[in-house]
Amino acid sequence: MRPVRTSIAALILAAFFMSPTPGAASSEQAHELARIEKRGLTAAGSKRLRELLTRPQAPQAQTVEFSRKWVDAQPKPKKTGEWQCLAEALYFEARGETVKGQFAVAEVIMNRANSERFPDTLCGVINQGTGKRYQCQFTYTCDGRAEVIAEPRAYERVGKVAQAVIDGKAPALTDGATHYHTTAVSPRWARVYTRTARIGVHLFYRHTWRSASN
Repeated sequence: MRPVRTSIAALILAAFFMSPTPGAASSEQAHELARIEKRGLTAAGSKRLRELLTRPQAPQAQTVEFSRKWVDAQPKPKKTGEWQCLAEALYFEARGETVKGQFAVAEVIMNRANSERFPDTLCGVINQGTGKRYQCQFTYTCDGRAEVIAEPRAYERVGKVAQAVIDGKAPALTDGATHYHTTAVSPRWARVYTRTARIGVHLFYRHTWRSASN
């Protein structure tokens, strides 16, 4: 004879509907409820009961170390189209920065992709304005010079940084920044944007957007 497999939820529902008025069950009904409860606990098995009685543990946050050693230990990237765009942007924009600085630049690009005011893909954000010399968002895409990966080791590292950011492993560093510039320049927009962080040679800013009616 096959064992009867009944879920605890189904047994509880059955027990509930057996009593026409909850809280006023007769002794016979109480006995039947106890029998159903015992049957349900037996059917669940000891393993399932331990799971039900054990407090669920919160998932542990990914620990990121802003060091080359940590980056080098990461697995090879998945190399999707979005990854390639972000990896190239980090290579040409921030390969000489610290690892933390590279994560921060990548975060700005991600923040833009998540904003309604910019394209909704990483490639779209990075290539915005490309085609008009020096009118693009990221200079390397419209400076007229060929984009050559001459430092493969540096590219490998920023590629792993890019993958970590895409996978959501990195903590927030720039307080929602959507713009940045190096300390060597002082663009006009930096006077009205809110500075949120300084990491390495980059200053990060968040624009206080206003509606058309303001």
